[in-house]
Amino acid sequence: MSNYYYLLILFGCAVVTWVPRVLPFILTKAITLPPTFEKFLSYLPMTILTTLLLQSLLNFQTGRFPTVRFPEIFACIPALIVGIRTNDLMKIVLTGVLGIALLRLL
Repeated sequence: MSNYYYLLILFGCAVVTWVPRVLPFILTKAITLPPTFEKFLSYLPMTILTTLLLQSLLNFQTGRFPTVRFPEIFACIPALIVGIRTNDLMKIVLTGVLGIALLRLL
């Protein structure tokens, strides 16, 4: 296979990755969405973050109930408190990362 073939595949992969990420922004600039659809879309970030949080706090195995990962739970508690008090995402992430680092160090 030639270098041209690899460059063509690389370019195709870049386009396929880029278009679904940019196209929604372009389309929403051109049209106005109904208020109910905008309200629905406003819940998506919270839903995605909740899913990612639960996925990191629970251990999933096929055919069994999820089990709790206790070090992650213990690191999540200070991050939750910081989140309630400050509402600053950077402080929440730093607290969680430092908490899990300290727990794994011990």
